[in-house]
Amino acid sequence: MSSSISTQIEEEDLWGGGNKPFGASYGKLMMWFFIVSDALTFSGFLVAYGFSRFKNIDSWPIADEVFTHFPFLHGVDAPMYYVALMTFILIFSSVTMVLAVDAGHHMDKKKVVFYMALTIVGGAVFVGSQAWEWIGFIKGEYGAVETRGGQIFQFENAKTGKRIALKDFAISNPKYRERHESKDGIWFIGESSLPSYTVQEVIDGFSLNSDLIIKTEKIDEKGHKIRLSREASLEQIQQANYVVEGANLIRNEYGNRLFADFFFFITGFHGFHVFSGVIINIIIFFNVLIGTYERRGHYEMVEKVGLYWHFVDLVWVFVFTFFYLV
Repeated sequence: MSSSISTQIEEEDLWGGGNKPFGASYGKLMMWFFIVSDALTFSGFLVAYGFSRFKNIDSWPIADEVFTHFPFLHGVDAPMYYVALMTFILIFSSVTMVLAVDAGHHMDKKKVVFYMALTIVGGAVFVGSQAWEWIGFIKGEYGAVETRGGQIFQFENAKTGKRIALKDFAISNPKYRERHESKDGIWFIGESSLPSYTVQEVIDGFSLNSDLIIKTEKIDEKGHKIRLSREASLEQIQQANYVVEGANLIRNEYGNRLFADFFFFITGFHGFHVFSGVIINIIIFFNVLIGTYERRGHYEMVEKVGLYWHFVDLVWVFVFTFFYLV
């Protein structure tokens, strides 16, 4: 009997707290288990992205040519500027969360409220920015054509080296087919929206502008997109089969469609985590306001949600590196 009691005491001493293994509550441990399992999920996605990129490295879009938008600065080429700002905002929100947890350890309710409010604002701005980036990526800015073989052709001014949008040279011709609508007949089958221009309108406009050349999706040894001569461009443009505007799960005006597939899936999955974190932070924030944790005598819930928030920030560092920097 005495030996069993001594064994129990030794086990409690080893774990350091009875029902708190290694001095951590079960709530914290469960959060750590969730973080580890979610980290494995994100790791699998990023590994799949890495293998796909390696296999299609010769046609993978260049991030500096894709993410060039900045809010309220129309027509300004700002590669990666807004993505860098988004990243800074998210990392800064992680800093404010650390300060909120520290204030909780000191039972300083006012500081917990202040720093959690900053964290919520930072997370909301990040989610909104990511949604805005998605909209720009889906709509596109310049447009391109897809050949019968599935290659993407973009258009560039040979003299200035700047990319040219379809709207700047395509010739609009009303005689070409229009989208079928229900008013056109009794028997109606819906179809997706047609591109702004037909393939023939793009070919006609390209042929009349002698300064235009084709920039292919293929990348040379120096990491630049391959440009065709004017003569080769006139020959290859005849292979155009579809006008592509923006990006979706089927076509991508920036290059290989797998890039768009992974971009939507991974950034969307991460965005869902950030959005969930914002909602959880708001709930905890209101509990702090009404004094729930003051009455409990600790702010452990703030620390738990802080672990989750640091995790989604760390995941974004890897996503940012894989999609935008490498």
